[in-house]
Amino acid sequence: QVQLMESGGGLVQPGGSLRLSCAASLSTFSDFAMSWYRQVLRERRELVAETSRFGGTTNYADSVKGRFTISRDNAKKMVYLQMSSLKPEGGAVCYCKAGQVGGPGYGGEGSQVTVSA
Repeated sequence: QVQLMESGGGLVQPGGSLRLSCAASLSTFSDFAMSWYRQVLRERRELVAETSRFGGTTNYADSVKGRFTISRDNAKKMVYLQMSSLKPEGGAVCYCKAGQVGGPGYGGEGSQVTVSA
């Protein structure tokens, strides 16, 4: 059974930093592009950042460019999202997702991130 498990969420003050981690139980982790999404209550889930199979290509939502960094460690089957200069946007659940062309994708249960004073 494939599992993606996010961790590292919590409460942080505006301007602070937080690093999310996602551990994947995928046997062929490097076959998957990885991404982070976030969802604020009652709003649609939005893509925050994504990285290609070996990390050579990354893309970010305009709202987080220059503040967030996605990275991956294929040997450890981990993907990370370093978040800095966090804005007081309240709470959101951050999800990691694994996707591949022509194959199934997988998602985790999410990790709550709250930015508040």
